[in-house]
Amino acid sequence: MKALFSIAWRSAWNRRFTLALTVFSIALSTFLLLGVERIRTELRENFASSVSGTDLIVGARTGSTQLLLYSVFRIGAATNNISWKSVQALSAHPGVDWVVPLSLGDSHRGFAVLATSTDYFTHFRYGDRQTLKLREGKPFSELFDAVVGAEVADKLGYHVGQKITLAHGSGELNVAEHADKPFTVVGVLARTGTPVDRTVHIGLAAMEAIHLEWVGGAPMPGVHISPEQVRKFDLTPKNVTAVLVGLKNRAAVFGVQRWISTYTGEPLMAILPGVALDELWSVIGIGENALLLMSALVALVSLAGLVSVVMAGLNERRRELAVLRAVGAGLRHVLALLALEGAMVTVLGVALGLVMAVLGIALLSPWLQSQFGLTLSLSEPTLNEWLLMASLLVAGWLASLLPGIRAYRLSLADGLSPRI
Repeated sequence: MKALFSIAWRSAWNRRFTLALTVFSIALSTFLLLGVERIRTELRENFASSVSGTDLIVGARTGSTQLLLYSVFRIGAATNNISWKSVQALSAHPGVDWVVPLSLGDSHRGFAVLATSTDYFTHFRYGDRQTLKLREGKPFSELFDAVVGAEVADKLGYHVGQKITLAHGSGELNVAEHADKPFTVVGVLARTGTPVDRTVHIGLAAMEAIHLEWVGGAPMPGVHISPEQVRKFDLTPKNVTAVLVGLKNRAAVFGVQRWISTYTGEPLMAILPGVALDELWSVIGIGENALLLMSALVALVSLAGLVSVVMAGLNERRRELAVLRAVGAGLRHVLALLALEGAMVTVLGVALGLVMAVLGIALLSPWLQSQFGLTLSLSEPTLNEWLLMASLLVAGWLASLLPGIRAYRLSLADGLSPRI
């Protein structure tokens, strides 16, 4: 076996430039397969960990996925708001333990602004029912206090005591700013790996205060209410975007959900976050499977390249193989030689692809976190990733057997006296 390995290594080294391209193509396919699998796994975990410990999310009647995306992930737009009277009725329901109102619509330099109550910092959970923690500062208590997420603070360089102004509407382009009513950053939340990191949090009264002189999404001409004057107004919110609901007994979730759906005050709907996440993933899964299929096709092309390289090199190696047969090498030896070469090339390619995947995660993780909020962690390969690498190794080894069978069928005389 040692002699066979030595022959295989020397033969491969003589064709190192050609085989290097094959190694690189296998490495690239391994990198793509592992990268797509890691992103798929982390994306699923990121979505699943964005909200936990919440029994129901209540909002105006719309699609469950749309309500989940807007209220939890700050994606899209709400079709309608729900009145404060409905929030109070929901809070008074005997089966409800707590409610956390959410009001969205404004932004700050591309980051969403969420108006909520101080109960948000007490009852909101993410991941494995983890509570929100402050990296510095405290929750908002005064009218124009703001608490920013970790990514907002890190990307914009904010700290406690920083003055910021909010803008009407969402997006990077802040055309209509509430410049006359600045906020003070009083707290910075610890990183959670969820949309909380990309959110500016203010009180519900503050959201009302900055819109006192606004009607229909535009400021009233000639009307200006100073920050000192707004405190004289009733700042009780008129409506909110959605409500997070916690129940006293989770067994009553379907009963409360049915009560909400038949509520006569206005048309409402209540969704179970876990069920809505499954629905969302069934839609996202189509693109996920398409990416995985494309990566598999790249791997298939790489393995086909391995076969092509070995097959193309047979003509150059006919004399070499014929000499081996002349000294007594049988089918088993010829197959073992070529299979060993194919295995070495495949192992090198898979190992290089694994190194590329690790480096890619290490280098791209901060950028993916800042641009898309996707947290990639360096960790041991998952079971699926081990299976993918094992599949590539087995496929590469099997692919190298096909040229070996053809090589053995070349006649001894033809090998010793090749036609030109």
